[in-house]
Order: sequence, then structure tokens, then C-alpha cells
Amino acid sequence: MAVSAQATFAATLVDELSRCGVRHAVLCPGSRSTPLAVALAADRRIRLHVRLDERSAGFYALGIGLATGTPAVVCTTSGTAAVELHPALVEAHHARVPLIALTADRPPELHDTGAPQTVLQHGIYPGLLRFSVDPGVPTWEAGWSWRSLASRLYAEACGGARAPGPVHANLAFREPLLGEPGVLPAGRPSGGAWHAMAADGADASPETVDSLIALRDKLGCIVAGGGASSADPGSVLALGAALGWPVIADPRSGARVAGSDAVVVSLADPLLRVPRLARELLPEVIIQVGEPPASKIVTQWLASAATHGSEMWAVDRWGEPRDPARVATKVISCDPGSLFRSVLAALADFGAQDRSWELLWQDCQARAEKHLADFLGSHNELSEVNASRMIWSFLSRDDLLVVSSSMPVRALEWFAPAHADPPGVIANRGANGIDGVLSTALGVAASGGRRVTALLGDLAFLHDVSALSALEPVPDIEVFVLDNGGGGIFRFLPQARELDPGTFERLFVTAPVVEVEPVARGFGWSVDSACSVDELADVLSAGRNGDHCRGHHLTRIPIAAERVAAGYSECHAAVAESLEMV
Repeated sequence: MAVSAQATFAATLVDELSRCGVRHAVLCPGSRSTPLAVALAADRRIRLHVRLDERSAGFYALGIGLATGTPAVVCTTSGTAAVELHPALVEAHHARVPLIALTADRPPELHDTGAPQTVLQHGIYPGLLRFSVDPGVPTWEAGWSWRSLASRLYAEACGGARAPGPVHANLAFREPLLGEPGVLPAGRPSGGAWHAMAADGADASPETVDSLIALRDKLGCIVAGGGASSADPGSVLALGAALGWPVIADPRSGARVAGSDAVVVSLADPLLRVPRLARELLPEVIIQVGEPPASKIVTQWLASAATHGSEMWAVDRWGEPRDPARVATKVISCDPGSLFRSVLAALADFGAQDRSWELLWQDCQARAEKHLADFLGSHNELSEVNASRMIWSFLSRDDLLVVSSSMPVRALEWFAPAHADPPGVIANRGANGIDGVLSTALGVAASGGRRVTALLGDLAFLHDVSALSALEPVPDIEVFVLDNGGGGIFRFLPQARELDPGTFERLFVTAPVVEVEPVARGFGWSVDSACSVDELADVLSAGRNGDHCRGHHLTRIPIAAERVAAGYSECHAAVAESLEMV
């Protein structure tokens, strides 16, 4: 093969991305992307994952970014292949996940001619990208710019003054697509990236620190969510303990820790469904960090606090508040961990706080958790609540739990207890959809590191069934599917009560016509089912003790459709009953 500018460009692009820190690339087969595919396969610093379906590949790369904090490359051929990346880029944008999309394209002379696999790809992802570039067909004359282009893609994806997110390079190639790379343009002598983007302004200002310290005598709480702007769990819990403020901790925040000096509230949703408590527990100050809760009850309570005069500070690294109720009185643009540590250092000069407010929350939380645990412990029947609590409690800090939107993430947020050694929790809560959940989980597993477990519903599993189409060995993963016969979340909506049952079932529940277990078996997965608490305990133990601790395994947990809403209602009632004596 002859030396070509296209092959040299692709090799330079990949070499520079490797220098920047890219260690994973997800590739879908296609002809027009040949220069990129060959260059990615030749670079031993990058682990190449080959996937069949571009939509799934996008979420696979997203999962790698979620797990590592470093962008993965996802590479496609031209045409509708590039279109298929759109859902994953939507999620990456809203969830602030770094991701580098490289789409091959036909050269300009083939556009608007009816040439196959030729669509308008420039600007194909409007409103989603941190940076995009369409440099045209590579020429030797432009070689001086290639490293800069690749390095900027990486830097913009990782964020700095702006939040991390997706970037896109649309790269046109002419035939012949195969060629030998020539001498690459020289990189930095240090071996490092061509460009670096400094993260400026992350530290809290002294004025902000002083303003927060001034609130120390007020009744407050900290609402800790997950996501790119969440604070490190240690600083959240330490600040709560120092101020005597409870911490309402989303499992994704890492702060739902048992045994902490802070009062960790894991049952905020059921607690705040009790009207008297929702009033008595209104704080004077709320500090919110990370993404907002999935619970509508907690979100409405935050809005109610604002209408009663509470201050709410939304702390976000990039000054983009996660405040769907629009109740924040102050938006603090700084790194939350930096702010909390600075406040903690200053609080050391002040005396101890009155603990009565904190103890009220602690008493409510303890009563509710004991009553709920006793209630669930008296039943061997599995509900979504019981199953989610069991899986969460079985895992440890060596594990990552990928949980689907819709009901699984709510079951975990509403009812998972504080955990002495909690697993990391990942969820696609940027756009809050169920698309690509299994692909995301497989990407998380492929990134290496901790063991990976996924918890999702039957519709989320079947929606992403193409993720099972493996072109190479499947990463080790344990998948649990809550099979409730369709869209269980819709059973909680007014539509379930106001439409006739047939219409409601057809338009919203959409019960699947295929079953989870044979689908998974057909793709070579090992499969179990767990129909009771005892059976789920056996499956969890078997997975950890070696029966299927390596490989890819799925466990179906059947939940009767008529028991979905009832299971949650009974748990909420159990909590409410425990608080009648408070």
C-alpha cells in the first residue's frame, strides 16, 4: 500500500488522543471509517471494543466515560450510522460525561448526488456538543494542524471552564481508503498532550466560605446527589456532622453511609409523605449539590421549603444549577468539595452546635428504617423494594451498581438503607431515559476495575437487546432484571386510574410479547430466576462465591403486575405507621 495523507492523519489523530489519555475506543464496522479503524487497532495504548450497533456503541462508550471520568472514543462509518449516536450524545450532554465521537463521512463531491450512506453530518447533533470540527478530506498541507485538532477534542470533552460532555469530529475520507501512514507530525517532546485546558475558578471564594459559615446557627440540611458536580462523600458527611445538619443522600452521591458522624437520611421520600413531618422538618437553609433527586415528593418538599422562606444554595462546579423547581436563592459556582473543606477548616474555630434538630431527623430515620426492615423481613415474597434493597446491601465498595431509570432508580433512592461500605452507583440520569442502559452497564464493565452489577426493568432490558449482540468476549457482569410485565412506572400515574384498563395497558404498560430469559439465553448468557427472598439470597451468594462470578450472567426477578404499585404503597404505609408515635 502507498503512503497516504488520510492514513497519516488518522494515525496522528489516534496517537495524539493516546498522548492525551484516551485508553478505550468503541468501533462499529463500516467501510468509510477504514482509516480510523486501522489506526485505532494499531495503537496498543488503546483498548479497542468492536460493537455491532452504533446506538449501543454510543452508550457503551458513555459507560466507559461514566466509570473512568476519561472520554472514550466512539467511531462510526458514514450515513445513518452517525445518526444512531444521537441518543448517547444527548445523555452525555445532560449528564456531563466526556465522550469523543468520530464519524467518517463521504467527501464533498458525493454529497447531494444520491450517493449511498451519504447524509448531512455536519451539525448533526445541535445543542449537544462542547466542540465540533469538520476539517474536510485530509491533505498533507494541513498536517501541521492535526495534533492540535485531536488534543482540542480531548480537552473540550474533559471540560474546564465548561462542564465535561460530548465532542464531535466529522471526518471525510476519499477512496482508496487503505494506505500506509507516513512520518507523523512531531508531538510534544515530553510525550504529553499538544494542548491542555486549565480548570480555572474551581475554588470557593473567601466571601462564599464566610457566607456559609454565617449560617451555622440555622436549621439546615444538605441534599447530596450524584453526577459530575457531586462533592466527595467525605466532605459532605463531615460538613453535615460539623453543622448538625442531616444529609439527604442519594445512593449515587456515595454519601449514603452507615456509621457516619452525620445523620444520613436514606428514607427521605417515605418520611416526607407524612404531612405532619413534612411540615415539622422544613429547614431554614438547604445546601443542594449534585443532580436533583428522582423523588417527586422530595422535589416538592424543597419547593415548599422555599415558599416558607427557606434559603436554598445550589452548589455547582460550573454554575449550572440542577434546580428543576427553580427555587434556588443562590447559585454558587465552585467545586463543592473545595467549598465544604474550606468551611470545615473555618468551623474548627467555633463551638459545638445544638444537636436537637439533627436528633429529630435521626429519630425519624431510625424508626422508619426499623419498621420498614421488620415489615419486609416478615415476607418471603419479592417486591421491587425488597429486591433492590437486597442487591444494594449485598454489594460493597469493590462493586459498581448500574441502575436503570424508571422504577429501579426510584426503588433504590427511596428505600435503600444506609450502607457501611456502599458500592458506587451509576445511572443515566442526564436525560433520565431507559435507552441504552444495558449497553452503558457493559461499557462500565469493560472499563475494568471494580465488579459490575446492573439492575434494570424488563422494558429497559428489551429496549437495549442489541447490546447482547457481541462481536468479542462480553465483559464480566451480573445483571438483574425486575420483570413486572411492562412499564411499571405508568401504574403510578393518573392515566392508570382515569383510562379504561384495556386502553391503559395497550398505550402505556405495553407488556412485552417476548420473555427475558430465552432472549438472554439465545445470546449465550447464563440465566437464573429468583422468585422469593430466599432464592435471590442464594443467587447473590452463588455469584460472589464463584458459581458465576466470572462471565456474564442474568437473573430474572418476576414481579406480578398487580403487585408493583401495591409493593411500594405497603412500604410507604409501613414507614408512616412507624412515625405515628413520633
